[in-house]
Amino acid sequence: MECTINWMPASGMAFSAETGSGHLLTMDGAPEGGGRNLAPRPMETLLAGAGACTAYDVVLILKRGRHAIQGCQVKVQADRAETDPKVFTRIGMHFVVSGSKLPSAAVDRAVKMSYEKYCSATAMLAKTAVIELTFEVVDLPC
Repeated sequence: MECTINWMPASGMAFSAETGSGHLLTMDGAPEGGGRNLAPRPMETLLAGAGACTAYDVVLILKRGRHAIQGCQVKVQADRAETDPKVFTRIGMHFVVSGSKLPSAAVDRAVKMSYEKYCSATAMLAKTAVIELTFEVVDLPC
């Protein structure tokens, strides 16, 4: 896996990233740090990536279990250290999983399996942050 990051000097503190799979991502800093607030902050992008990584696992686990999953949302909130490096110290992830007759036990199992076995992003972040996982199941008609 690789990524190339380029500073965009004309934009203050904005950066473009080209991923190894050929996709582009733009990030920017806060105005008080010289940015222009044109894109997500790098740490927001890191947090979003972790949320998407674990959501991917949950959806895949439930689909493989032949559950009728129709939606998966992860609301992520994080606290950071007060001093540099301002690592994440607490990350709360609340999953809202929707589908038809989804067993709560299956969703619980999928969330735990992602965290305990599959999600590389949360495994790395757990080295500095306490990760709190909660979920709810929304039953949708067939």
